[in-house]
Amino acid sequence: MSITRIGYSLLIGMTLMMPPAQVTAQDIQTTYREAADRLIDAALSDSSAYHRLSALVDQFGPRFSGSSNLEDAIDWILEAMRLDGLENVRGEPVMVPRWVRGHESLELTRPRARTLPMLGLGGSIGTPPQGITAQVLVVRDWADLAQKADLARGRIVVYNPPWEGYGNTVAYRRDGAVEAAKVGAVASLIASVTPYSMQTPHTGNSAYAEGVPRIPHAAMTREDVQMLERMQHRGERIEVRLYMEAQQMPDVESRNIVGEIVGREFPEEVVVLGGHIDSWDVGQGAMDDGGGSVAAWEAVRLMHALGMRPRRTVRVVLWTNEENGLRGGTAYRDQHADELSNHILAMESDAGVFKPSGFGFTGSDAAFGIVREVGSLLDRIEAGTVTRGGGGADIGPIMQRGVPGMGLQVDGTRYFWYHHTDADTIDKLDPEEVARCVATMAVMAYVIADMPERLPR
Repeated sequence: MSITRIGYSLLIGMTLMMPPAQVTAQDIQTTYREAADRLIDAALSDSSAYHRLSALVDQFGPRFSGSSNLEDAIDWILEAMRLDGLENVRGEPVMVPRWVRGHESLELTRPRARTLPMLGLGGSIGTPPQGITAQVLVVRDWADLAQKADLARGRIVVYNPPWEGYGNTVAYRRDGAVEAAKVGAVASLIASVTPYSMQTPHTGNSAYAEGVPRIPHAAMTREDVQMLERMQHRGERIEVRLYMEAQQMPDVESRNIVGEIVGREFPEEVVVLGGHIDSWDVGQGAMDDGGGSVAAWEAVRLMHALGMRPRRTVRVVLWTNEENGLRGGTAYRDQHADELSNHILAMESDAGVFKPSGFGFTGSDAAFGIVREVGSLLDRIEAGTVTRGGGGADIGPIMQRGVPGMGLQVDGTRYFWYHHTDADTIDKLDPEEVARCVATMAVMAYVIADMPERLPR
């Protein structure tokens, strides 16, 4: 049955769904069971979210900040939101950085010739026009680099740290160029930040430090870095030629995408949910974070299609420039600074749209008890677990101003296999899992927006 037919057949009974004047944590499940089931049934009735995501990523591809791909995708989404019937649809302007990759290559020249897959890291400078040809020094970690500091001058440092989870291993991507430059390296390379590789280099943002020379910084595949380490252990001389045209251009204008269902009783109070619409300049950005953006959008579209207008405003925001600047999240905070006291909850999906398990939540103990009870409405699709601690990069700036936040939690087994690579394409996602993510976000957002009392801070 189509969503439209579901909405038509069930809209008649809307008045029977109205909750009583007071709703406590203990009776949320009873009061909102029917509404939750309607949203879940509608989300799982077809693969509309997956098909919409497919159309987005196939038509526009990767959506890097400063690119025409991103701005054309934003125009397309704004028009589609209006056709969906969402209210107050708009693009809120944001100035974003523009880093241009250009042509790049990495070649092993000694002890044998081989072209090595690589991706320059965001924010990196380029090489001289002739490239950089130098001997390689492979190190395992910061301590190993310090021990071999005397050998690093004039070489290209290659980091091969063990995978210890993204939060730990990403430090070599972020700070690798700085630490290598401090000991005199002419460039730095990292084993891609991933637990699993099939000759797929992973890009991502990096940083420089004031007072430290800036050197080119790029990612290799884990397989090739391990090969270089084996060569070094055998005492072989290793040389590579690195070529990068990367450059930082002046900032350009982009937009945060906003659409709403205006609340029927407390329109000034807002539950916001979303993902980031930008992606890196490789692959399709289907998993990171086209899927999260479309899931949040679809959650709000379903409420509208089913005629479910909650007491408070539900606002979907697709933030721009999360990947290499977080300008969208900070701009939203600044542009809505006077409204943040009336932001009831912020929700983000930026971990892939694989099978959802629930949410991680950051807020008061009283609020945590309520969102856990709301989570129980999702037990039928095994997505009802709410744990302490959660949020997201884009909602981080408003969470710092006191807005309770939550992040959608999903099966992360394969997320970092494809993260920031050419392999982040739509085929890695399952239509039913995407639909479950839609249902999970829709139920949580609707119930929190419709309760008679505000979620306590």
